[in-house]
Amino acid sequence: MRVIFMGTPDFSVPVLDALVEAGHEVAAVYCQPPRPAGRGKKDRPSPVQARAEDLGLLVRHPVSLKGVEEQAAFAAHKADVAVVVAYGLILPRAVLDAPAKGCLNIHASLLPRWRGAAPIHRAIMAGDAETGICIMQMEAGLDTGPVLMREATRIGADETTGQLHDRLSDMGARLIVEALNRLDQLEPQPQPEAGVTYAAKIDKAEARVDWGLDAQEVDRRIRGLSPFPGAWCMAGAERVKLLASRVAQGQGAPGEVLDSEASVACGRGAVRLLRLQRAGRAAQDGPEFLRGMAWPRGSRLE
Repeated sequence: MRVIFMGTPDFSVPVLDALVEAGHEVAAVYCQPPRPAGRGKKDRPSPVQARAEDLGLLVRHPVSLKGVEEQAAFAAHKADVAVVVAYGLILPRAVLDAPAKGCLNIHASLLPRWRGAAPIHRAIMAGDAETGICIMQMEAGLDTGPVLMREATRIGADETTGQLHDRLSDMGARLIVEALNRLDQLEPQPQPEAGVTYAAKIDKAEARVDWGLDAQEVDRRIRGLSPFPGAWCMAGAERVKLLASRVAQGQGAPGEVLDSEASVACGRGAVRLLRLQRAGRAAQDGPEFLRGMAWPRGSRLE
C-alpha cells in the first residue's frame, strides 16, 4: 500500500521500520517539529524524523494540520492509508478523510480502557493485570473509533513503563503489518460504552513518592513513572530518583529505611528499591547506589 506514516517518539520507530520492511510505499512521514534539547538547547529532530531521514523518506513536521494548505499537501500524497502512532497532533476531519482507506491508529491499551495520552503509565499505576495493543480506525473523538484488531499481554510484577513500552512498541509494529495485509477482511468492532477510562497526561506533581501510601501503590507509582518522569524522594537535602522497585517484607514509620538492601517502610508494608539515580549521576542498582550514598537503618526518606 501507499502509506503516510505519522509518529514522533521512540515508540513509533519500530512501526516505521516494520512498514518499510513489509514492502509498503511510505509516501511521507509526519512528525512533530524539532525541539530544543541538551545543554545547548539546540533543535533536535524527533526519533521518527531521524530514522525517516536515515531511510531516505520524505519528512514533514508542520506545527498544525488545521490550515487549508497543509491539508491540501497531505491529500496530495494520494495515500491508501495513514498509520498513526503517538504522533502528537489532533487530525482534522479533512486529514482523517484524505487517505482512501482512512487513518489507522496504534493505541497502547485495550480500548476503551485508557483512552488518551499516557495509557502505559496509567495501566501500571492502576495495577492492571494486563494491557495490549489496539489497531483502531480513527474518527474525530479521542480514541473512540472502532477497533480492527487487538492483542493482550500480561503486565509483569516488576515491569516498568519503559520495559512495557518496548514490548508494546514491537507488538504494535507486528499487528499493523498484519492489519494492512488483511485490511479488506477485517470487521471494525465499535468500542463498548462500558469500561471507558482516560489516561491523563502525567503531571510532574504526581512523581514525588508518598511513603504513607500502601506498599503496592508506592511500588506501582515507582514502576509506572520509570523512566520518565521518574518517581522521586528526598534523602536529606538530596533528591533521588527511584526507577525500579518491588514489594518487600517489613514494617515501620513511612519512609523509614529498614535494612541495608534499600527496603523502605510504607503506610502499610514496604518496598525494596532496586534502581536509583542521584541528580547528575547515572542510574545504579540498589547495592551499588548504597555504596556511594549510605542510608543507615532507621534513617528517613521524605
